[in-house]
Parts: sequence; structure tokens; C-alpha cells
Amino acid sequence: MAIKKSMDELGRLSPDEFKEAQKLPVMVVLDEVRSMHNVGSVFRSGDCFRIEGIVLCGYTPQPPHRDIQKTALGATETVPWRHVATTLEAVLSLKNEGYQLIGVEQVHQSIPLQQFIPQPSQRYALVFGNEVNGVQEDVLALCDHVLEIPQLGSKHSLNISVSAGIVLWDFARHYLGFPE
Repeated sequence: MAIKKSMDELGRLSPDEFKEAQKLPVMVVLDEVRSMHNVGSVFRSGDCFRIEGIVLCGYTPQPPHRDIQKTALGATETVPWRHVATTLEAVLSLKNEGYQLIGVEQVHQSIPLQQFIPQPSQRYALVFGNEVNGVQEDVLALCDHVLEIPQLGSKHSLNISVSAGIVLWDFARHYLGFPE
């Protein structure tokens, strides 16, 4: 029978320790995401993988809100975030800050996630799109790469919060050398 680990055994950081800890050189950009639950889940994954921050664009819901907090479980207090009026404005700013732009979308000539190897010296901005329309075309045009998560079932997409968790895990695996 498995016995759960205590919080001490899990080695979790306090919010103050989190703020001081080295971050995964990744920003997440949410392009017109509708669901507060998706936003909260992305915050929680962002905390889990200790990313640099999240950029909420356009009408993407912003903390504080109880429906975001329901899934974020306090991650809005640890993961830095900002709101930008348009996704285009956000990605242009991040590109000027030296981030390589990565769209996560199903497009012709996208790169399967498992074939993309993040470079240790590079900072990345991962752009996740609206639940129905995906990443905006003008934003995709500015991306340095577009990654696609391979899928085997009858559905043609994953929920944005699931996609964010998968891609962040993959980036963390490469940066931190998690075992295969």
C-alpha cells in the first residue's frame, strides 16, 4: 500500500522561497482564453514548473476572481503576471525582450513537440490560444516556431490547460534534466 508523502518530504517552496528561486526561462502567453478555470489551471502549472510569468491578453480573465482561484489554488500569488490589451502587443514586447516566440497550435509545418529541443541559453514565450479559435493568425506569423502535441484519438485538440501542462513539463524536462 502506498503512503502519501508529507509536505516536508515533497520539498515544496514557500511563496517567499518561490519568488527567490531560479525560474524556468519561459513565459506563457494566453491569447484571448475565455475560461477562468483554464486560466487558473495554467497558473497552477506555471507554479509547478516555476516559470518566469504569465501574460494575459485581451479578454482573458484576470485575478483576483474566485473561479480562477478555484483551480489556481494560490498560484496567482506566486507566478508573476501582467495583462496586455492585445496578444500582438504582448508578443512584440516579449520578442524585443529577447524571448523566442513559440506558438502551440495545429498548423501546416508545425513541429511535433517531442522533436523540439529547447536551447539552454534561450528564453521562450509559449503562446496558447483561445479554446475555439486557437492562436490568432497575426500572432502565429510572428512566431519563431509552432509546436504541435501529437494526438492519437478521434478528437482534434486538447483543452488549453492540458496543453499548457504537457508543453511546460516537456520544457522543464529538457532544462532540468528530468529522467526519461
